[in-house]
Amino acid sequence: MKPRSPSTGGKGQFPHTDYFFHSGFGQWHGGYFSPYDGEERYGFRNFYNLGREFRIEAARERAREMAVFALIVLTSAWPVLYMVVTVVKLLSRGRPIDQ
Repeated sequence: MKPRSPSTGGKGQFPHTDYFFHSGFGQWHGGYFSPYDGEERYGFRNFYNLGREFRIEAARERAREMAVFALIVLTSAWPVLYMVVTVVKLLSRGRPIDQ
């Protein structure tokens, strides 16, 4: 059974608070906090891998966006090209424009 705090006085309070909780930091570094927890030599390598993965994903996304943009450009250029071909055919018939 866990020891009870003297402040409870035998009454059940809500919520129960465990004053004897230990979070288990693992290795305590004696006065300073290290965000690496023993992995100091791998910190730069992990950051490099994260940056490399981001660049690969950004390149994939950029390729998708360029494919969609090319499809939109071709779709919007189709009527203009069709109009140019039609005008060239009309002028090549030899009919005078002013009659």
